[in-house]
Amino acid sequence: MFTRLLIAVGTKLVDLLIESAYIQPALEQENDASFVMRPAFRHSYRKASKEDGKLRYRHGALELDPLVYQRLDCSSARHAVIPYLPMLVPPKTWKGYNEGAYFCLPSYAMRTRGSKDQQNALKAAPRKQFVKVLEALDVLGSTKWRINRRVLDVVETIWSTGGNIAGLVNKQDIPLPEKPLTNDPEEIKRWKWANRKAKKANSEMHSLRCDTELILSVARKMCYEEAFYYPHNLDFRGRAYPMHSHLTHLGSDLCRGLLELSEGKPLGKSGLNWLKIHLANLFGGGVQKLSYDMRLDFVEAHLREVFDSAANPIHGERWWIKAEDPFQCLAACIELAGALRSMSAHTFVSHLPIHQDGSCNGLQHYAALGRYAPEAAAVNLVTGEKPADVYSGVAARVLDAIKTDSMKDPAISPQASLAKILVNQVDRKLVKQTVMTSVYGVTYIGAREQIKRRLREKGLIDDDVVLYKASHYASKMTMNALGEMFQAARGIMSWLATCAKVITTENEPVRWTTPLGLPVVQPYRISKSIRIATSLQQLSIKGDGDKVSKQKQRTAFPPNFVHSLDSSHMMMTASACQSAGLTFAGVHDSYWTHACDVDTMNRILREKFVELYDIPILENLLKEFEESFPTLQFPPLPERGDFDLRHVLSSPYFFN
Repeated sequence: MFTRLLIAVGTKLVDLLIESAYIQPALEQENDASFVMRPAFRHSYRKASKEDGKLRYRHGALELDPLVYQRLDCSSARHAVIPYLPMLVPPKTWKGYNEGAYFCLPSYAMRTRGSKDQQNALKAAPRKQFVKVLEALDVLGSTKWRINRRVLDVVETIWSTGGNIAGLVNKQDIPLPEKPLTNDPEEIKRWKWANRKAKKANSEMHSLRCDTELILSVARKMCYEEAFYYPHNLDFRGRAYPMHSHLTHLGSDLCRGLLELSEGKPLGKSGLNWLKIHLANLFGGGVQKLSYDMRLDFVEAHLREVFDSAANPIHGERWWIKAEDPFQCLAACIELAGALRSMSAHTFVSHLPIHQDGSCNGLQHYAALGRYAPEAAAVNLVTGEKPADVYSGVAARVLDAIKTDSMKDPAISPQASLAKILVNQVDRKLVKQTVMTSVYGVTYIGAREQIKRRLREKGLIDDDVVLYKASHYASKMTMNALGEMFQAARGIMSWLATCAKVITTENEPVRWTTPLGLPVVQPYRISKSIRIATSLQQLSIKGDGDKVSKQKQRTAFPPNFVHSLDSSHMMMTASACQSAGLTFAGVHDSYWTHACDVDTMNRILREKFVELYDIPILENLLKEFEESFPTLQFPPLPERGDFDLRHVLSSPYFFN
């Protein structure tokens, strides 16, 4: 009843806005008699087709008058009211589910997205059960940040001149193709396709421009502050996120390039080396796959370009723009040039956070659960002379399979023609996203779309039908290769999914407790709709129903469970780093600290990974399921190997 009342009041307010808000055209001449006032907003109905192109339905929409669109540009984002900005004082300590972080704004330790099951589980759990999680959130929120003003100046200069450099979106729209004069159906069809494509690209660029303006608006507000803080909270799986959403270290290369640590520390000898390695990692292009010594050699060989980038980033050679992460690369060039030009590089006070990233971290967690040596070696859980690259390994297997198919007779094997097209296009980049997301539940359809995007970027396949078939074939080959390389991981995924399937037979959501004591409940239920009559139109409101979504509960459990494990590892590392006197920031599987403290952080994160997997995680999970559902029969634990996880302690490229 209360929801209906709120919707009725809200709709009436919208109705009043339509009645009262008007826009006036600009007068071309002072005495123009054609001046007309007209409504700024309109309520109308739109028709939309189903995927099969036949069934149609109508939905109501609020539309802005075209004049409003013309007068609104992305600069309006500068004046947007942004709640949950970074704080200028340390956040409140988390005392419970809804007590901590911001002083005046509502703050909750977890983003439950309206899930009553999750809210009740969190409220019912005593604070002492998950106190380590709250303490880790306090650590993440206590990190002091500031704006890197030199990078901000460069960004502002590029943005004011139109963008379209170093990953910044172009401020100019793509011109729409002119309609052909001919009535040829094929020409008209091609024009319509090109027109839709251009409009879609322009719409996406508009969104990116608004996002860039929001990021810059926050940077401008914070650029003169000596320090600010990002309060953190959790998603339902236990992963930590800054509560502010625009300019954070969780964001894009632009966001990360604009941020640095407020408190600086002298580099020291090891810190200078880590700063150079960090620069090599950011440059990318395969450099990050080299050994540490080779990465140091790469930077030494490009010191002239580093100095030029730092001294003249806009009008110089602009070497930094060639990097995979250009603005972060520029920040590293500025920092390294400053250190090398100082009286003593080892005593240079550095503010740049240095990242250490996991090597396909989801598979690292599966390898730790499965304890099979080949899988552990593939994701750098053992010592090696250079980093093992799982993406290159999968790409090599895919290429071998495609080469074999390409030599078959197309009359006998329909895949042969596709294999011939793809044989020179298979590389690390083609399969990387699919490999990364495979442990997080990517489907064949999702993998196909990922690979289709990579193939389209290569631009060697013009025909959309051929592109679709080639991407479908390549995704199948990629998933097969991945399954061959990580059979134990696949077995654990299958076991987790089967457990979820068993639980949903009781119409119950899958729930578990993380190693740090955080209760997790999957929120997926079959939605139900209620229809509400308003002053504008009939509204259909969707909400969670009484039945759980069996399919979603089953498919989402393996990736969600691994997310809860990687968050546990990050939080354990965060608390230990603070105890050791380190500044720490974390983004899932990317851990940041001062250059001089990277060695210490590396030791701690490895120790905490071993400590985490000294816990019988799968055994505890099965026990929790059996205690919660004593009448259900769960499958036995999957077979596992005898890999000694203590090898991680001496693995230089586990995180690198």
